Amino acid sequence: MAGWVRSTILGMALAGMTWAAGGMAAQAQLPMPGTQPETPNPLTDTTETPGQALLYKLEADFARDVAARGGAGFASWFAPDAVVLANGKEPVVGAVAIASSASWSSKNYQLTWTPSGAWMNPAGNTGYTWGHYEGHSKDANGNAVVTSGRYITVWGKQPDGSWKVEMDGSANEPAESGSCCKLPGK
Repeated sequence: MAGWVRSTILGMALAGMTWAAGGMAAQAQLPMPGTQPETPNPLTDTTETPGQALLYKLEADFARDVAARGGAGFASWFAPDAVVLANGKEPVVGAVAIASSASWSSKNYQLTWTPSGAWMNPAGNTGYTWGHYEGHSKDANGNAVVTSGRYITVWGKQPDGSWKVEMDGSANEPAESGSCCKLPGK
C-alpha cells in the first residue's frame, strides 16, 4: 500500500481509537437515557453496502480461523508490512514479528470480537472495521481472566486480489466508575 495512503488510514484509525478510548466514555455520560441512537447491528442492517458486507465476511472468516487455530490463525491474516497496536505495548511491525508474538493456543486463550461497523473506501481496495473484543484465559491458579475493549482493523486488498489486515489496534475498556482513584485498603 502506498506510504501516504497507509499514513492517512493509520492517522484516521489512531484518531478514532483516541476518541473511542477517551472521548466516547465522556460522550456516553452526556445524553439523557433513550436519546442516544442504537448502534446498528451489522448482521441485520439492510442498508449495508457491498463493501461493508465484504468487510463483515472477512471479519467472520478471520474470527473463525482465530477460534480454530489461536495465534497462528491470527497471524496468518496479516500483510507483510502490517502493524499491531495494543494497549500499553510497543507496536509490532511486520508479519514475521506478528507471528512470533501471536504464540497462543486456542485451548489456552480464546479471542473473540464483534464488529460494530465498517467502512470501505470508494475504490474498494481499503476499508476498516471496528467493534468490541473479549479475551478469555486462566491465571496460574486456574481462575478465569477476561479482558475486553475496543478494536479497529484496517483491511487492504493485496496485489494478488486477497485481503489482508494492514493494521490492527486495540484499547482496553476504561476502568469502572470509581475504581481509578481508590487508595489501597480504603
